[in-house]
Amino acid sequence: MTKVAVVILNYNGQKFLDRFLPSVVKNNDGYEIIIADNASTDNSIDFLRSNYPNLKTIQLARNEGFAGGYTHALRKIEAEYYVLLNSDVEVSPSWTKPIIDLMDNDTSIAACQPKIRSYHQKTHFEYAGAAGGYIDWLGYPFCRGRVFDSYEQDLGQYNDTKEIFWATGACMFVRAEVFHQLGGFDTHFFAHMEEIDLCWRIKNAGYKVMYSSASTVYHVGGGTLHKSNPHKTFLNYRNGLAMLYKNLPSDKLFTTILLRLVLDGISGIKLLIDGSFTDFLAIIKAHFAFYAMIPKLERASPKDVSGIYQKSIVWEYFVKKQTPTL
Repeated sequence: MTKVAVVILNYNGQKFLDRFLPSVVKNNDGYEIIIADNASTDNSIDFLRSNYPNLKTIQLARNEGFAGGYTHALRKIEAEYYVLLNSDVEVSPSWTKPIIDLMDNDTSIAACQPKIRSYHQKTHFEYAGAAGGYIDWLGYPFCRGRVFDSYEQDLGQYNDTKEIFWATGACMFVRAEVFHQLGGFDTHFFAHMEEIDLCWRIKNAGYKVMYSSASTVYHVGGGTLHKSNPHKTFLNYRNGLAMLYKNLPSDKLFTTILLRLVLDGISGIKLLIDGSFTDFLAIIKAHFAFYAMIPKLERASPKDVSGIYQKSIVWEYFVKKQTPTL
């Protein structure tokens, strides 16, 4: 069994493999690099065979999304740690060592992420992870260094090692034993919110999720599914409700989901007024899809866990014009 397996999930990402794989190969610290291909229809496999014949490739029979792709692929990989790395990420020298050292020294840490900066604006944090992920009590996700569409410049304000609520799927270090113990990502999610759901289940199981600024990577973002895509709207709203259903304690379950449904409705009306009919329709479809999804969802021994922001991030940011201090 290898110590660390860096696993890149690819779907029609030949252009990203061409641009970013050289940095991963150059800075892999001697660990194994594996490409898990989600039934790509572009030239990804031919590109890998021609340019990286020594890298292991796992070919999945169909596109299983982020959740299913990784969950199925990682069953075929024996390692102590997995590093789940997006294909559109540029890594830095010795990017794995500080995080592996941190996790080696504390077996209660099940997942960890590095600092995530923007590839296109390297002085600033990037949407998917920034300096560590959080959620508010209604389940809305945000990050240190990124709240909704506001991105902070990295001035060293988050140069720390800190327990967080969720680690980004763009670059997640995860203890393999815990990943499999918890069943991996929930394949019902397909894509979006599955890493937050996994981290919540990790915390429900008594483990910690961490952020370490000792490692930095640069993420393009939106490489597979553009953020304005109605399908992404559907997945985010459906999966956000599913995540709450799976992980909230019983005494908070009904009232929290009911309030989220109301707020989703208000959000949908705003989108409709703004002319985004397809996104409005996606929210309606997401709610009905969530109802149909409930019998398939397994509640993950929910309990009250640390790290949930006890105010409404929507109210704080949009009404009070404030960002949280974490």
